[in-house]
Amino acid sequence: MKVSLSMQGWQFETDGAATVLMAAQQAGIRLPSSCRNGTCRTCICHMGSGSVRYLVEWPGLSADEKREGHILPCVAVAQSDLELAVPAARRIDAA
Repeated sequence: MKVSLSMQGWQFETDGAATVLMAAQQAGIRLPSSCRNGTCRTCICHMGSGSVRYLVEWPGLSADEKREGHILPCVAVAQSDLELAVPAARRIDAA
């Protein structure tokens, strides 16, 4: 499956097993994160299209946020191609 970062024009692949956050990291893209368990909301972003499932029963999103298309990539696994708006996404510098 393909994940597109609309603001940067970047894309990366995910196998539907890793979280969106981990798939981005494996592709050399850093998304904002902190707790990595769905509670701190540092990674919150807007999903313009696609669908995800969560690894936790109730991620730290309100019902309104979910309805508006917000997701938490640290605990979200892609179920289809995704289009995300992540203003703070950055390339990971190769060492």
